[in-house]
Amino acid sequence: MPHPKTAEDMIKCAGSLESELLPRLLHVTEAAAIAASYQIGRGDKNYADQVSVEAMRRMLNCLDMKGIIKIGEGERDEAPMLYIGEKVGTWEKGVEVDIAVDPLEGTNLAAEGLPGSIAVMAMAERGGLFHGPDIYMDKIVVGPEVVKYEREHPDEKIDLDAPVRDNLEIVAKALNRSIDELVVVILERDRHEQKIKEIREAGARVNLVTDGDLMPGVSTAIRGSGVHMVLGAGGSGEAVLTAAAIKCLGGKILARLVLPTVANGKSAEKIAEEKAEKMERLESMGITEDNINDVLDTNRLVPGEDVIFSATGVTPGPILRGVSLFGEGDARVHSINIGISGVVKFTDTIYIHDKERNPLRF
Repeated sequence: MPHPKTAEDMIKCAGSLESELLPRLLHVTEAAAIAASYQIGRGDKNYADQVSVEAMRRMLNCLDMKGIIKIGEGERDEAPMLYIGEKVGTWEKGVEVDIAVDPLEGTNLAAEGLPGSIAVMAMAERGGLFHGPDIYMDKIVVGPEVVKYEREHPDEKIDLDAPVRDNLEIVAKALNRSIDELVVVILERDRHEQKIKEIREAGARVNLVTDGDLMPGVSTAIRGSGVHMVLGAGGSGEAVLTAAAIKCLGGKILARLVLPTVANGKSAEKIAEEKAEKMERLESMGITEDNINDVLDTNRLVPGEDVIFSATGVTPGPILRGVSLFGEGDARVHSINIGISGVVKFTDTIYIHDKERNPLRF
């Protein structure tokens, strides 16, 4: 009986981004995470973000690629580095890529020394990532078991507009669990009070996070993570980054753009003011009042066929350990790298500057 060559087949089917850039992507997120780690617990989230941005940008510009930031730190006038539309890479040779970055996702968490902050980025071929504004996205994220269940039961599908209980019932069936065994992660915000109430009334458990629902979203596609669904309105950039990882892992995300004033239940006057301020920018991206409420699925958020994702822990989380600093500039970091082929790498890396003073230890 011939020995199956599963790994070889997966490696051969990897696209050019996964083959050429995914190994280097690890260095980019690790550099950003280590830079941010020196600011953990110092209370200055802006400076922590700044040093991680600068480190990530320096590393990106070492890569032989023609990269354009599609999801970044904001508009050019608001962010000196890694702004939307910025060109990164050598631009001398290499593949053309669109990039989504969050050099320090969970700036408050890092500044206060709390769990869950990461350095994260994703890439796809040109046109392979949703290019949208820096507003909110209301979303629901589930794992690959739910995708399989939907395929086998076409009349039962996760729906962003359905009652929370209906979606929980589908997830419970897909995972062969009862609803009271499910854990739903949601940002602890006033705008989510009703959803939190509905989750609990349905019998599921709520895991409230103060910041950073990106890795919980990825965790829905990792069996044993203890996260079965992510709900709620958060940053649109984080939703696209989540979608990149979820697409590689076979899960599903549904999302809808929403203005912060709308999500937070502000007055009609405040909503009108925000629309007047932002609609010109939205329309330049093809987003109008007619389509802003469209539901965007995984493939609309990440239409690319060659997608890669990398994240490195800054402070400890349920999936990634935080950075450990020791010696003079030495560090140990924990990362996840994912390619569209299905190859997932958890990497434990130690950076040693002085090998005599700090020999490698188990």
